[in-house]
Amino acid sequence: MTNAPFGLTAYRLATAVLAPAAPLLLRRRILRGKEHSERTDERLGIASQPRPDGPLVWVHGASVGECVAALPLIDAMFARQCANVLVTSGTVTSAKVMSERLPARAIHQFVPVDTPDATARFLDHWKPQVGLFVDSDLWPNLVLGAKERGVRLALINARMSQRSFESWRMAPATANALLSAFESCLAQDDEIAGRFRALGARDVRVIGSLKADAPALPADTETLDALRRAIGGRPLLLAAQTHPGEEETILPAHDMLRRTFPELLTVIVPRHPSRGSDIAMLCGARNWRLRSSGGNPAADTAVYIADTMGELGLFYRLARIAFVGGSLIRHGGQNPLEPAKLCCAVLAGPHTFNFTSAYETIFAAQGAGLANTAGEIASLAEGLLANPASAEAMGQAAAAAARGLSGAVEKTIDVVEKLLADARA
Repeated sequence: MTNAPFGLTAYRLATAVLAPAAPLLLRRRILRGKEHSERTDERLGIASQPRPDGPLVWVHGASVGECVAALPLIDAMFARQCANVLVTSGTVTSAKVMSERLPARAIHQFVPVDTPDATARFLDHWKPQVGLFVDSDLWPNLVLGAKERGVRLALINARMSQRSFESWRMAPATANALLSAFESCLAQDDEIAGRFRALGARDVRVIGSLKADAPALPADTETLDALRRAIGGRPLLLAAQTHPGEEETILPAHDMLRRTFPELLTVIVPRHPSRGSDIAMLCGARNWRLRSSGGNPAADTAVYIADTMGELGLFYRLARIAFVGGSLIRHGGQNPLEPAKLCCAVLAGPHTFNFTSAYETIFAAQGAGLANTAGEIASLAEGLLANPASAEAMGQAAAAAARGLSGAVEKTIDVVEKLLADARA
């Protein structure tokens, strides 16, 4: 890359020098459960599958959320017979989810570590015509190597927090060199679009979030029925996708609600299941049960900690009220469209910048939803638990709002087809 800014030149040189240490780093990550031991070669750019004949669209997402967001787009590409599809991601969990949910014709590979040699091996084998980066997981060697090989690149479902924007503004030349490699930037909302434009992205368009077009989270019918029988007619409060520091607010809200609803069951689904035992410690004398230890909630279970993977769809179907985590701390809030699509009334704290438009739209439709403190959570939940018809109406309003935000898949696939046509030309 000629005339590259100093930051990028230094990065590419450093990653070349440190490349021999990559296998050692990967072995250490295997011991920590962060790499797939049988697929380590993929992380070094060595493909485990042959490249299919014909045009290939490469979709890259950092982890589960980004990959799942792209599933409706991948389905649409196959429906239109646009091209073969390769999906890359960087986590063991995302690989597992993709093995279960990708269409049979799609290929999953782990993204290569960002060294010049590993990314070159990856790109030289797969030779994609189009590369779609979901959200904003930008690896300089991978992005610039693809651009140098003539891959038509686009940022899709593009998102950038204010904090990331401030960081990139400290290195404007580097940001411009990376973002200008993308021919289109499809942003989730106007605020995000403005950040990308300020950093030098080209052809920035606001098309909404792919997550609004994603299907409802799945749930096993037999497991759902068993949970319904175990819970019976007890009032239920769900706190979903919680982060460290949030249970200290959720649990006092639970205590307040128990004064009015002595049989209340509060279900906490942590964002990271490994936190289950930590949450149990916070419960103290409250009667709690870990789902990972086996068994559904008992009649005397007050707090049920669902520290398992891939079961959130169960609990959004069981609850009529869902407090969405990541919003009481400055994480930015988890995806509110997931509960909304399953007719859950959505509550959340003040920090919702990851999904600003979605939260604002859902809260406006519901007429409520923001809760800053344990007292406010308890007050909102109490009104809904006491009046199931109000909870039902609020959930239906949330679902309607989620439907109104859809349409990003069609707009994205139009861009993909244009990029494929340009590549063929």
